[in-house]
Amino acid sequence: QVQLVESGGGLVQAADSLRLSCTASGGTRSRYAMGWFRQAPSGKEREFVAAITWTGGATDYADSVKGRFTIASDNAKNTVYLQMNSLKPDDTAVYYCAAAAFFRMVVGGRPDYWGQGTQVTVSS
Repeated sequence: QVQLVESGGGLVQAADSLRLSCTASGGTRSRYAMGWFRQAPSGKEREFVAAITWTGGATDYADSVKGRFTIASDNAKNTVYLQMNSLKPDDTAVYYCAAAAFFRMVVGGRPDYWGQGTQVTVSS
C-alpha cells in the first residue's frame, strides 16, 4: 500500500505562485508514475491536472494549466512537486496527489493511490 502525503496548499492572491509537494512511502514497486488532480467546490468532478513518469522523462498537463504549472519529481526523496504560477481564482480547489504503476493510468484518471488532498484558494 502506498501512502501519499501532500503539503503546500494555502490562500494566495491572483497572479501569485504556490508549490505543492507530495511524498510517497510504502508500496511494492520501486517507482510509480505520479500526478496531480483537483476538485473545485460546488460538487464539480475531480479533474486531471498534471502527470510525470517515474523517470521524470515525460510529463502531461491539462490544457487549463499548460504554461502556468510545472510538475517535477525528486526520486531520491520520493517526492513530486507541482509549481503553480500565475494562479487564477478558477484554480481554487482541493488538490490531490496520485500514483500508479503506469503513466497512462494517471493521465487517464485511474491511479492506484490517492492522497488526502490539500486546499488551494486563490482570491481575486
